[in-house]
Amino acid sequence: MQVTNLLSQRDANLEDCGHDHGGLAHSHTNVKFRQALAGLILVLNAYLLDFLGSGLTSIAELSAMAGAIVLGYPILAVAFKDLRRGSLSINELVALGVLASACTGDFRTAGIVAFFMLLGEVIETRTAAGARASIESLIHLTPTKARRIRGNEEEEVQAKDLRVGDVFRVRPGDNVAADGVIVSGQGSINQANITGESLPVDKAPGDSVFAGTINLTGALEVRVSKAGEDTTLGRVRDLILAAEKTKLPFMRIVDQYIGYYTPLVLIIAALVWSFTHDLDRVIAVLIGACPCAFILATPSAMVAAIAAAARLGILIKNIADLEAAARITAFVFDKTGTLTSGKLVVSRLNPLGSTTPAELLRIAASAERFSNHPTAKALVQLAGEAGVPLSDVSEFKETAGRGVSAAFEGRKVVVGRAAWLRDQGISGDFMKTVDLEETAGFSLLFIGVQNECIGWVGLQDQVRPEAAAALAELREVGILRMAMVSGDRKPVAERVAQEIGLTEVVAECLPQDKVEFVKACKAKGYRVAVIGDGVNDAPALAAGDISIAMGAAGSEVAIHSATIALMNNDLRRLPFLIRISRMARSIINQNFLFGVAFVVVVLTAGALGYLTPIMAAILHNVGALIVVFNSARLVRQGEDLAPAAETAPAPSSPPPATPNGRSSSGSPVLIPQSA
Repeated sequence: MQVTNLLSQRDANLEDCGHDHGGLAHSHTNVKFRQALAGLILVLNAYLLDFLGSGLTSIAELSAMAGAIVLGYPILAVAFKDLRRGSLSINELVALGVLASACTGDFRTAGIVAFFMLLGEVIETRTAAGARASIESLIHLTPTKARRIRGNEEEEVQAKDLRVGDVFRVRPGDNVAADGVIVSGQGSINQANITGESLPVDKAPGDSVFAGTINLTGALEVRVSKAGEDTTLGRVRDLILAAEKTKLPFMRIVDQYIGYYTPLVLIIAALVWSFTHDLDRVIAVLIGACPCAFILATPSAMVAAIAAAARLGILIKNIADLEAAARITAFVFDKTGTLTSGKLVVSRLNPLGSTTPAELLRIAASAERFSNHPTAKALVQLAGEAGVPLSDVSEFKETAGRGVSAAFEGRKVVVGRAAWLRDQGISGDFMKTVDLEETAGFSLLFIGVQNECIGWVGLQDQVRPEAAAALAELREVGILRMAMVSGDRKPVAERVAQEIGLTEVVAECLPQDKVEFVKACKAKGYRVAVIGDGVNDAPALAAGDISIAMGAAGSEVAIHSATIALMNNDLRRLPFLIRISRMARSIINQNFLFGVAFVVVVLTAGALGYLTPIMAAILHNVGALIVVFNSARLVRQGEDLAPAAETAPAPSSPPPATPNGRSSSGSPVLIPQSA
């Protein structure tokens, strides 16, 4: 069956159920259905001829025999292949049941039994395909063709022929053919396939795009940075397919002992025959003993859970890690890049004298616009969000680690640290106006025009807007301990922890200190999940029971450094991971208990003569479908999970200045971190 095939030996065709659950590709489903339907028509024709008169008995028997052959051949063929390989599996039980009915001359029963087994396979395969829809969609997302640009000409080529450095065009509605950087054009990109974000993301020149994402608006020209299997989508697909092939310890135990199950059932069937001499009971035992519901209990639930997680951008490399997430009792977070965005944002504007906040921002951002320093990017970003127009500057000069200078509207402007302004001849005790401490995580930039300081700007690392809500959800799902372990200064770490409601903070840690903290948590009996950005947290990630890398989209280091990777930076995926893991474990237990009880009841009823072979075949499929439908409930989990962007406050622009040059409140302008 399709579900079993996902998590077991796909290519070996080692079948666990009473019919070919793993040897059939999904593309053969329709063929199997037509074959089952044709065989059923022949068997029903035999019943019809019997009804019409005794003179048609011979023709009726031939029709029943033909139907039994058409329906029974696929089952017997798989059983024969197993025997040729020297393995005795569950397939032989059903094959023996069909053969026993046929050998007694009851071709009608043989045909009906085989029909229900084949029909069950078709239904189970189609039902299980829903659990795998999110995974299969990843494999087919990358377009097969791309519009490569050579000079002034555009040519259509195979996407696999794109090379790093090529430029290709993406029209509105097209899928992006390779990872790359936009060189011209603007558009809105739906990248839910990669990051799990439900809202489109606006992209402009210089922004990265991923293969398999969809361009909704605008024509883009993209320069290839990664192509083929090296793209983010290619790595995501490989990780998911690798996860499908892994097994839980319980599943490996089932594989180990399933070879003993068939001989045991054959012994039971022999005992039933020796005591009753009723072949119908023996056939019912052989058919009813097929433990499809039991075998599907774990893999069907795990595939459904992996599909639900993949849809939200949670990549699970090994399904054992998904099971381990259900037992997690402690979370250890890195700070920079995990609980914070890892990039500076403007939090304070403090103009001096007659300068207005908007004018301070305009001068500072204009002078910094040609710099690649994080502080410069933060100023330019805020100016754009606030609608503050920038002016051209000349004589731009940047001194690494100190500041920049430029000619702005005929005046010399310097932006940088206080010492830099003094070196440039700007006097005055402008430090007295500062009420922030750099030791608390603030970066201060002073702005000087000519020989006068006109104000300062405070910047700090941005706390993720959903962090506090995510930690509250983790407490609700029963996480007992949460700690932030950071290499940053203690005042900075404590400020971030206070903002998000985290009480346990360990600061100024070296990588080995983080590892020791994780080991100490585990020594106290906690099951620890370590969350980091996957770059400088590798030792601590390796020390946890499970490790989760943030923002793995486009980051090969992040994808390979943790057992679970979040393709976006939404921390609310963490409580969802715990919930889906625990729900999967609960459903596995339900399926397992039902599967065992079902086999025992059906086998006993068949041995006691309460079931006919046809009834046993019908019940066998009913049991398997109940397990698959129960597992399929996991696929829909998380559909209501909104991206963090929907809950973040809207960007704010500096409040209007009053005639005295301050904000309308008369105090320095406080810029929300989300701005």
